[in-house]
Amino acid sequence: MPGQHAILSPSGASRWLACTPSARLEAALPDKAGQAAAEGTLAHALGEALIRIKTGIDSKVVHNKTLKRIKSDALYDNSMLDYCEDYSSYVIETFNAAKVRTKDAVIMVETKLDLTKYVPEGFGTGDVIIVADHIMDFIDLKYGKGVQVSAVDNKQLMLYALGALEMFDYLYDIHTIRMHIYQPRMDNISVYEMHVAELMLWGQRELKPKAKLAFAGEGEFCVGKHCQFCRARPSCKAHADEQLKVLQYDFRAPTFLEDAEVADIISRAPDLLSWLTEIKDYALDQAVNHNKKWPGYKLVEGRSNRKYSDEETVATKLIMAGIEEEKIYEPKKLLGITAMEKSITKKVFAEELEGLILKPDGKPTLVPADDKRPELNSAEKVTQDFDNDL
Repeated sequence: MPGQHAILSPSGASRWLACTPSARLEAALPDKAGQAAAEGTLAHALGEALIRIKTGIDSKVVHNKTLKRIKSDALYDNSMLDYCEDYSSYVIETFNAAKVRTKDAVIMVETKLDLTKYVPEGFGTGDVIIVADHIMDFIDLKYGKGVQVSAVDNKQLMLYALGALEMFDYLYDIHTIRMHIYQPRMDNISVYEMHVAELMLWGQRELKPKAKLAFAGEGEFCVGKHCQFCRARPSCKAHADEQLKVLQYDFRAPTFLEDAEVADIISRAPDLLSWLTEIKDYALDQAVNHNKKWPGYKLVEGRSNRKYSDEETVATKLIMAGIEEEKIYEPKKLLGITAMEKSITKKVFAEELEGLILKPDGKPTLVPADDKRPELNSAEKVTQDFDNDL
């Protein structure tokens, strides 16, 4: 099914299960997947190639040809190879453990899954499926580094696992589904187990009826964390109403806010600021690309900065005019840590610069109480800083 996109995509399952009308709303909007999505696709192709050569699925000739094509992509860099090597090693370790339990254990990579038993017109691709007696492992590579992904109650993986069960349950005595998230750029490995009976009960009682509603574009709009990557978010009335709840504080008597009210505003701030940016981007896109006229606004040419048309020619002309090089070039400067690690590879960076990388204390910041970082005692911190200055 190349080039096709499921209306109820597994990657958006947490969203359309929570807010069933969102799927049809999103389907009417263009998918503006950017460089991060393209980078993820390339990393998946590289990870697949490494697994296939390590398991003997591909010959060296086929592997080298595939690797050459991947490395020719502008988004490829050596750090991607390091991350995908780690990912493929994790997959092989899991597969070897399965073979200890079951001699004829099976591994399948980038497998097309039919999900129509639970989801209308549903299909997807499983990164890695390892099948042995009693346990089926499902491993999903997440190459993104913006949001840490958990395997716990992960609706995408649960949906994929149901599809994989349809393929293998009659061949193996599977009792447990073990779902893995491997997110190398965030040093995140998350594993979650479910009993097959529990998973199938979820499929019948929750997934199937909600998928039916979502496919029809029916049900109630529901705002929550699942809205984060929804394409309809900038123009969604339900989401706007939720963000504008912060305005309730404008209509109060001019007294001090209570502690609970300050906490409520802080909890809403990140999503509110993100939404305001999305609204501005949406309005601009509509004006530029669809000739939309917004009341009280007009489209104009923004400010721009001057730039050289050809830096090499500029330098050559100035040097020929007798200008010293130190006057036209910036002095050499080390790459930043992230750029350096990407340039010389994660492995070389760790080996050669051990002991030369400092990580100073971060600036205090307020986060939700369920954040995994340990709580600071501000009074103790001030005392420590004072003592260190003596």
